[in-house]
Amino acid sequence: MSQKDQNTVKTIIKKRISVSKKRQITIPIEFFKSIGIDKEVDCYMQKNSIVIRPVHENIGEFDEQILADLISQGFSGQELFTRFKQARQNIRPAIESLLKEAHLAAEGKASFATYEDVFSSKDN
Repeated sequence: MSQKDQNTVKTIIKKRISVSKKRQITIPIEFFKSIGIDKEVDCYMQKNSIVIRPVHENIGEFDEQILADLISQGFSGQELFTRFKQARQNIRPAIESLLKEAHLAAEGKASFATYEDVFSSKDN
């Protein structure tokens, strides 16, 4: 095996852990620290496995738009900073709400607009 191939082989660390009566597990500290878990994890079912990944907020995705909007509203200094933090905290709940609406529309349980509804020009 070449040096390059050896470098691309990932080491798998395995540890057996207990599941409580309440279906809870304790993540080993070395796993916790190694992958950078903070307060939340995302949990996925993938084939016949459970995958647990740390939540890394996509910090910065909307920062420029938020700042531009707040500055255009006349905020600066500490007030700008405070409003920026508040606006940033509202992004995740807003996206989760949009996803919920999208799922309901996909299931036929909520109204929706088509591409043509939104982007077609009607000269009536």
